[in-house]
Amino acid sequence: MFVTPAYAEEAPAEGQTHTETGGAPQTGELHTETGVPSEAGHGGGVFPPFDQTTYPSQLLWLVITFGLFYMLMQKVIVPRVGGILENRHDRIAQDLDEAARLKSEADAAIETYERELSAAKAKAGQIASEARDAAKAKADAERTAIEAELAGKVAAAEARISDIKAKAFAEVDAIAGETVTAIVEKLIGAKVTKTEVKSAVASLTGKQEG
Repeated sequence: MFVTPAYAEEAPAEGQTHTETGGAPQTGELHTETGVPSEAGHGGGVFPPFDQTTYPSQLLWLVITFGLFYMLMQKVIVPRVGGILENRHDRIAQDLDEAARLKSEADAAIETYERELSAAKAKAGQIASEARDAAKAKADAERTAIEAELAGKVAAAEARISDIKAKAFAEVDAIAGETVTAIVEKLIGAKVTKTEVKSAVASLTGKQEG
């Protein structure tokens, strides 16, 4: 409490203060400036948080603070954290689904590629076989045509040779007749007819052939 002027004037009568005597105030004396007992001025009280008289107010503020903190957690922090976790869970699930879809597409693409590759190999083998058969058939046809052409040429050559031989033999008979006629005329000095010469040549030719 505050010290009134009247009390301040009466105070020296009861006991001198430290301002007048210059010494430290005694126990139970009051400071003239503050009016606080000397024991309180020297820290003789209890630390407020440990003062039992303040426990009810401390408990009240603790309940109020905890309630506000609980409401803050329930209304703001927990929904935000839950939303973040849910969004992350949904994002992870979407990523997993996307990865599974991409894997399925990759497997399908690989299967399609392998199937098309097998079909291409089979087609290439078929084309090669057909080309080989066609080349063989063409070669056989060309060989047959060449053989037929050669056979025709051989037959024509043989016919021409036979004709040449026949003509040669005919010319030989004529040459032989003329030669015989000339020899006979030289030997006997007489002329012979062609009929006689042909008969003589024919008889000689027949004997030689026989």
